[in-house]
Amino acid sequence: MRGTAQLPASKSESNRALIIQALAGGGQLGNLSDANDTQLMQRLLINPEAPLFDAEDAGTVMRFLTAYLAMTGRQTELTGTARMKERPIGILVDALRQLGARIEYTGQEGYPPMRLLGRTPQPATDEFTELTVRGDISSQYISALLMVGPMLPSGLRIWLTGKVGSRPYIRMTQALMQHFGAQCRDLGEVLEVRPQAYKPTDYAVEGDWSAASYWYAMVALAPAGSHLTLPDLRRHSLQGDQAIVGIMEKLGVKTEFLANESVRLTQTEPTGEFTQDFTDCPDLAQTVAVVAAALGISVVMTGLESLRIKETDRIAALQAELAKFGGALTDEGNEHFRVTSQDFQVTGQTVATYHDHRMAMAFAPLALRGRLTIEAPQVVRKSYPQFWKELDKIGFTEKAS
Repeated sequence: MRGTAQLPASKSESNRALIIQALAGGGQLGNLSDANDTQLMQRLLINPEAPLFDAEDAGTVMRFLTAYLAMTGRQTELTGTARMKERPIGILVDALRQLGARIEYTGQEGYPPMRLLGRTPQPATDEFTELTVRGDISSQYISALLMVGPMLPSGLRIWLTGKVGSRPYIRMTQALMQHFGAQCRDLGEVLEVRPQAYKPTDYAVEGDWSAASYWYAMVALAPAGSHLTLPDLRRHSLQGDQAIVGIMEKLGVKTEFLANESVRLTQTEPTGEFTQDFTDCPDLAQTVAVVAAALGISVVMTGLESLRIKETDRIAALQAELAKFGGALTDEGNEHFRVTSQDFQVTGQTVATYHDHRMAMAFAPLALRGRLTIEAPQVVRKSYPQFWKELDKIGFTEKAS
């Protein structure tokens, strides 16, 4: 397997940049993601006075828009899909209420949908407005609060409690805020944002490292001698999922950064059993679990707590689908899970995707080991709409069923 695979632009960067651009009142954004989540964010931000906002199944859209609409004083309703209504948002709403937002739940307490009723202005003081926020649920809550921080008359100081997950996404948010003129500091368990208006600024979004992970999986499972080139990936990336470089080296894929902001992936020998913490890169867990099981390499995975509240319960989904091939994801207690496999074979199994784009793309590389059926393949539109077309270009054969 050889060739070049085109990646989507980073959905994480795109959606943050769109919110900050809206708060800044201008600036040109280049190379925005074509993912459904980003296209949805763009459509919703065009009309901030709309009486109803439907975030569909997009977590960043729901959480970032909640903060943006609440703190800009909008009076509207915010809803989503049936699964979105099962994903908690109470921590973010409680924090926004402390900042003067008036928000009511119209369904189950602590979950969407919600009615936003405007905001009570707060007087400026010489001290930061302070919040205490749990860091062990979703970094998107923290990013949402950070991005509205500069518009608060006294700025914002956030005290983080507990284990903070996905910290690179918080750093990404702060880096983009600083690009648009905000002043913020990361002091470990304390995050500070000074009161200062954003400045309209141009920004070009990088290729998506989360999407790149599926091509790493392809190379790991492909015939010996396989290699691929992935464009638009920076050595010094804002994205935490660049961690795939080090993880996949253990699973037999070497990364070479090229001069034109692209990488070349080459198959090498895997190193054998290892332990990996996914606290900062939970979106890589499915990819790594599938590759490890297919290669027969035992991997202990930690930092998977947030997977329970994603598009689906990703731990349960992985356990169910790996079992079809001879793989297992076993709970060893104390938030440790071990990937193992016995006589792992791909023999025409059908993979359920649970309305989860990452389930479809994580299991797709198994087609290199045998015939495979992916249910509801259209779920990839959420983050990588061209995924199946890129597989076709590399030489995969698809047949609709």
